[in-house]
Amino acid sequence: MADKTTSPGRRPGIDAHRVEFTGSGGEYFRVWIVNVLLSVLTVGFYTPFARRRTAQYFYGHTLVADSPLEFTAQQRKMVIGFVLLVVLYATFKTASRTGQDTVASLMLLGAAALAPWLWGSAMRFRFNATRWRGVRLQFTAGWGEVYRASWPLFVMALAWAAAVLLSAALVPQGLSPAAHRRALAPVLLAASGGALLVSLWCLMRLEYNYKSLMVLRGRIGGQPGRWKPVFGDFVRIWLATLGVFLLTVLVIAALFAVALGGSFALLPKLRGMGMLAILVGIAIGLASVLLLFLASAPARAYREARIFQLVWNNIGVSQVARFRCGLQARRYVGLRIRNVLLTILSLGFFRPFAVVSEYRMKSESVTLHVKGGLDQLAGQLAREEQGLGDAIADAVGLGLVG
Repeated sequence: MADKTTSPGRRPGIDAHRVEFTGSGGEYFRVWIVNVLLSVLTVGFYTPFARRRTAQYFYGHTLVADSPLEFTAQQRKMVIGFVLLVVLYATFKTASRTGQDTVASLMLLGAAALAPWLWGSAMRFRFNATRWRGVRLQFTAGWGEVYRASWPLFVMALAWAAAVLLSAALVPQGLSPAAHRRALAPVLLAASGGALLVSLWCLMRLEYNYKSLMVLRGRIGGQPGRWKPVFGDFVRIWLATLGVFLLTVLVIAALFAVALGGSFALLPKLRGMGMLAILVGIAIGLASVLLLFLASAPARAYREARIFQLVWNNIGVSQVARFRCGLQARRYVGLRIRNVLLTILSLGFFRPFAVVSEYRMKSESVTLHVKGGLDQLAGQLAREEQGLGDAIADAVGLGLVG
């Protein structure tokens, strides 16, 4: 139920409505298992239908001030967008596998140039497909704004291109193939390290640019969004995430070493044991990948929780509504670790229960604060929307990415 109590620190005339999620893991499991089975039977072509069913389930069970969200996307647009992406991907793979390197390279360059357009199209499509109390959301950013916000993508591409060119330029010519490889390795490693650092910084900036653009150019009933975070807030969260990751790696490595004990002393004895040595090597490789995934899970959950909290504590709808978020990163990280372990132990069948529990914790941590009463807000949004045409919503490209 909506919380309409007035706390001592709240100004009179401001109502608080906590977001509710009424779904359950058992209900979503039935949606999920049907989606999985039909996607397998149709070799993936059921994906747009599965995505629409999933979105409708979560939207329909998310109550904002006792009113559910609605997902009204047209299935036809989602299918067309999915088929187009499949065709483009198949064309690229065919070109790369048949030695048409020029065509493949041009397609990669085209994909990089189109990436901001694809993101903007996806945002317009998803915003326009979302309604609350009959009032729809809109994403009104122009293509110039989208491409200006996407500049970190192009810096990233230039950084990696420069790394390759610099590596080739710094290695002396006329060396034998073996000597050339030995000389190239450290240079390429150093250049790649630099490009990786630039890419990390660009990813932080890109996330900030896109989230701020989504809020500032988002509209509900004609009312613009309000955005307070600065780029430094995102940098601090990313650096803290790196710290959590390194700490987790150290803890897992220590536990792994203790668990194996003296088993490492047996590794040199496997060199002359043929197939057994190969199997042990494969097992160690798979275990390393699994441990890396497990090590990254707490860090990814920590970053997700901190960014969610930062954004929802600092956005609003014009001057008439704002949000507050009480999500605790520690609790969310604990939930993610539990869900990962149970998903592995259940061979993936716990996944829908994990998704529901994480969505519930995040959504129910958000509270909507409305100035002047909810009915007044809803009426104002509905009246202002009547003056808006659907030209933006039906512009070219909206259905490309569902």
